[in-house]
Amino acid sequence: MKQQHAFTLCGEQLNGPIHICALFHSVEEQHEVLIPWLKEGLVNKEQVFIISESACHDGYCTHLKQEGIQTEEAMATNQLKIVASEDTYINGGNFSAEKMYETLEGALKETHDGPYGKCRGLGDMEWAAKCLPGTDDLIEYEARINAFIPKYQSTIICCYDINKFSGSAIGNILAAHPYAIMNGRLHKNPYYIEPFELLQKLIKRPKTPLTNGYV
Repeated sequence: MKQQHAFTLCGEQLNGPIHICALFHSVEEQHEVLIPWLKEGLVNKEQVFIISESACHDGYCTHLKQEGIQTEEAMATNQLKIVASEDTYINGGNFSAEKMYETLEGALKETHDGPYGKCRGLGDMEWAAKCLPGTDDLIEYEARINAFIPKYQSTIICCYDINKFSGSAIGNILAAHPYAIMNGRLHKNPYYIEPFELLQKLIKRPKTPLTNGYV
């Protein structure tokens, strides 16, 4: 039986599996908070899985190298995987919630059954601000992730630039995550709604814009 997934985030000691949303004002703030968490996973021989726009990949590698991580070696052994949003979330120029849901669960299952056993996954949600076809289903996708997270030794963090999303979208994003990072601090989220209940609410309410209209 695999050990519980313990980790440190924002100075707090927690046990996974947990689905977390992280709200940041800048890339610099995001790196400052999350690079130590990613480093800890690599040092602990867990798999680290990052999904972000390809232009951002070098930034993660540079910061991890500055923390003493041999990124090339980690990637060669598949301990560190960095893939593009363009090849996952928005493959083909649109977002398919069902396809991405299956992709993510498949990746977590592969890690769970493989040599590392535990996974730290980071999804940079910058792509969602582009409002490509299918993006309206983002909150439903986020809610459904909570249904399979408990089956795997994993912690998943979804990162949002708070300046690029509407207030109603941020409210819905918070409702889909039991924990949230705001202003560099980790909070147990009082606005979290259990997946089935949230999905029922989303079915009944009209779609609202994700962005503030200027992205």
